[in-house]
Amino acid sequence: MGGCVSTSSRSTCSSRSNGETVSPIYGCCGQKRTKRTFSDHVITMHNLPSVPHRIFMNGKSRTSCIFTQQGRKGINQDAMIVWEDFMSEDVTFCGVFDGHGPHGHLVARRVRDALPIKLLSFLLASQSRQNGPGKTCFNGNTKKLEAGDSEKDGPAEDKSNSLWREAYLKAYKSMDKELKSHPNLDCFCSGSTAVTIVKQGSNLFMGYIGDSRAVMGSKDSNDSMVAIQLTVDLKPDLPREAERIKRCKGRVFALQDEPEVPRVWLPFDDAPGLAMARAFGDFCLKEYGVISIPEFSHRLLTDRDQFIVLASDGVWDVLSNEEVVEIVSSAPTRSSAARILVDAAAREWKLKYPTSKMDDCAVVCLFLDGKMDSESDYEEQGFSSATIQSNHSGNAIESDDGQKSEPSLQRNFTVRSSDESDTYGRLVVEDDGNGETFPSEDQNWSGLEGVTRVNSLVQLPRFSEERPNP
Repeated sequence: MGGCVSTSSRSTCSSRSNGETVSPIYGCCGQKRTKRTFSDHVITMHNLPSVPHRIFMNGKSRTSCIFTQQGRKGINQDAMIVWEDFMSEDVTFCGVFDGHGPHGHLVARRVRDALPIKLLSFLLASQSRQNGPGKTCFNGNTKKLEAGDSEKDGPAEDKSNSLWREAYLKAYKSMDKELKSHPNLDCFCSGSTAVTIVKQGSNLFMGYIGDSRAVMGSKDSNDSMVAIQLTVDLKPDLPREAERIKRCKGRVFALQDEPEVPRVWLPFDDAPGLAMARAFGDFCLKEYGVISIPEFSHRLLTDRDQFIVLASDGVWDVLSNEEVVEIVSSAPTRSSAARILVDAAAREWKLKYPTSKMDDCAVVCLFLDGKMDSESDYEEQGFSSATIQSNHSGNAIESDDGQKSEPSLQRNFTVRSSDESDTYGRLVVEDDGNGETFPSEDQNWSGLEGVTRVNSLVQLPRFSEERPNP
């Protein structure tokens, strides 16, 4: 496998594996280069908003469109990202992150910003160890071995798979460790899902935890569009997940008024009732079977594969895979597909769960042929440059008719119902210094109040600083 791992068009090599910095020493041909830090290659947390080809607010890129809308639970706790030219021109990183708990919106945003950096750093470090100091790079597009190729080093695909798997596992572990030790972010009863993909040429690498989902639209032999689910919703009632949780003394059961929603509970308290088996954060449950180890998978893309949709469960709770693929494939323009899908989900929430608080929705649509609409088509759909700068937190934005669209779905929880009406009003917003706005501290997260369809958490634990031993 030789070649180059690079950010943008520059080669990047690694002599460290801490997930934070990378020090390139050798070029693609083993030529000595000036030692640099990872921050020299577009990646510092401070400068992330200015990184080219990286979008995280409503808008589009060269190959994708993204959209999020706040639900009826308070702060929008969903986050999303598309990062093109992630390590070379043919590599794209996409992710959707669905926060839960009092600080879930902050957890989701932190993961959105830090996880891609960690993933790339660990990938470069693994490559460096595997190939030696003189061969620390590889091509952005991994290809199959020809039939006559030597097998003494193993197939190129297997080596690439191994590198990406190791990088994913280490990046997710490092991310959770960072959250646990973060001085200003309380993740004890707050957390986030993550569904992330890396498209590298015809290779698709996926890592995910929680119940956010990735689905692909592909054409079958009759040229009809079909939906292919790429990830598994990691719910607590999956046999392997339930076995692990129970082995760690956690409890798994559903409430009587929502028998379809299995939850994770502490052994000594009917809390917090987490509706997923894996998540970042949620450290109150990490001793009792909830983990942040991602499921990893690899898929070779074909010419029949058209697009991939990543979305939080605010979408999947009300729309099937087939409905999502149909909506995206029939969108009048590609750049409007994510917004049209979120609008469809919002309508379904009102129809299917009229007495429930809608969840937040976040959608990423990645078109695999690398083509998007012309800029004029994009403007016609109401996605002006102002919209690209729109509030990622899901606050009301200008719609095509000049009216404020209603705030959209909030965090991904599971359903509890009530006839309680929505009483909170317009949110006061503040700038977080990262180009985003979000409700100020006096705006409480209301995911545990009233009627919600599947809250990720039912209630916060009642412990004080001294927690009972399991």
